[in-house]
Amino acid sequence: MTTAAEIVAHLRLRRSPRDIEGQRRYGIETRGEHLGIRAPVLRDIARRHRRDHALALELWITAVHEARIIATLIDDPRQVTRRQMERWIRDCDNWAVTDACCCVLFDRTPVAIEKARRWTTRKAEYVKRGGFVLMAGLAVHRKELSDEVFLEFLPVIRREATDERNFVKKAVNWALRQIGKRNPRLRRAAIATAKDIRKLDSRSARWIAADALRELENR
Repeated sequence: MTTAAEIVAHLRLRRSPRDIEGQRRYGIETRGEHLGIRAPVLRDIARRHRRDHALALELWITAVHEARIIATLIDDPRQVTRRQMERWIRDCDNWAVTDACCCVLFDRTPVAIEKARRWTTRKAEYVKRGGFVLMAGLAVHRKELSDEVFLEFLPVIRREATDERNFVKKAVNWALRQIGKRNPRLRRAAIATAKDIRKLDSRSARWIAADALRELENR
C-alpha cells in the first residue's frame, strides 16, 4: 500500500523551480510547500489511487500543494463529510487548489448545493470563490439537478457581482456562464441576469456581464 509520505517523497524528486515560477505568474502561490509539478503528472499519479479516502486525507494534511491536488483527484465524494469540506476550503490559499476541491470533488457530494449557497456569503476570498466554483461544477457535472436549483443561484450571482477581487469575480462569471450553457431556459435566465448585473455601478459587475453576454448571446 502506497503511503502519503511515499507519494510526497516521489513528488519532491520532481520539483521544478522553473515551473514554480511559471505557476506563480498565473497566480498559483501557497503558504505550504510548492513543487511546481505539472497537472498531467499529478493526474497520472492519481489514477493509481482512485477513491482512496484515507490516503486523500493523509495527502491533504501534508500541506504540499501538489499532494493536495492529488487528494482532490482520488478522494471518494461519497465519504466526504461537511466537516472535511469546511476544513479543506479554509485551507485553500490559491485558485488552483480551490478549483480542484470544488469542481473535481465537492460538486459530486450530496451537500454541494448547501455549501455553494453558504460559501458565497463568506468574506474569505477563496472560500467565496469556492462557492461559485461549486455552482459552475454543479452546472457541468450534475445532469440530474432541476433548473430550479440554478435559477435560485442567479440572485446570488447578482448579489456578489460587485466583489472586485480578481479570483472572486472570475468565479462569479464562470458560474453565470456555466449555468447559461446548461439548457435554453437557463440560458435565457442567465442572459437576463447578466443584463441586470451590467446596470450595477461596479467595474467588476460590468466585466462579468460583458464577458458572460459575449459567450451566451453568441451560442
